[in-house]
Amino acid sequence: MGAATPGAAAVEAFRAAPGEAAVITDFDGTLAPIVDDPVAAVALPGVVDAMHQLAECFGRVAVVSGRPVQFLRDRLELDRRAPCGLIVSGLYGLERLDGDDHSVHPEALAWKAAVEETAQRAEAAAPDGVGVERKGLSVTLHVRNAPQLAQWARSWAEASAADSGLALHAGRMSWELRPPVAVDKGTVVADLVADKQAACFLGDDVGDLSAFDALDRMDARPGTVVLRVGVRSPEAPPELIERADLLVDGPSGSLAFLRRLLG
Repeated sequence: MGAATPGAAAVEAFRAAPGEAAVITDFDGTLAPIVDDPVAAVALPGVVDAMHQLAECFGRVAVVSGRPVQFLRDRLELDRRAPCGLIVSGLYGLERLDGDDHSVHPEALAWKAAVEETAQRAEAAAPDGVGVERKGLSVTLHVRNAPQLAQWARSWAEASAADSGLALHAGRMSWELRPPVAVDKGTVVADLVADKQAACFLGDDVGDLSAFDALDRMDARPGTVVLRVGVRSPEAPPELIERADLLVDGPSGSLAFLRRLLG
């Protein structure tokens, strides 16, 4: 479709054939405001309702995030509401929840002990201000509350990756160590849109660029409509802003866009 195509035209294409459309989004910074304590993150009011309604209307609706599936399952109220078909992909594709089917990438399981050992070492070594977030199959060092310790966290994470064999991924004020498995948001999105004629992805961070890559490849298929939605914030990477077909402002802008899709 390309950046010159008005977002309104894409929205109309989604509404015209909802069964052939996929609506996919990130969570943190996109559906939920960024907070100092990652555990305290919750979806913006109105988001959960919108996501459940979208899942009832469109061919495929998914949240693709670096969070564990269980965290997303709780924040999206999947156990407290009637089943709606909303798919959740956690840990950048290492986990997936589709209905009652919670699956884990088999290659990742072999690294569970290495992740646990790394998390223990991180907790013992981290100076005050550096948060250590355990995610089961990955561990993240956060420096949002102590940006002056960013160099320490990066150096420690780089050394730990070299020692453990875990893959290092830089994020927003964070460094994550996870199994060296060839999955990311791009591979997840590619799978989710493979049989669809229209797809959008909403994201706000570096890890979302691979999802845009997947939509680029879909865009090359004849007759498809894609919409790359960039969620603006002071920390959004310039490349994401430049590549977006449509820009919205923070989670409130994401919610307004999702409601547009619902009509």
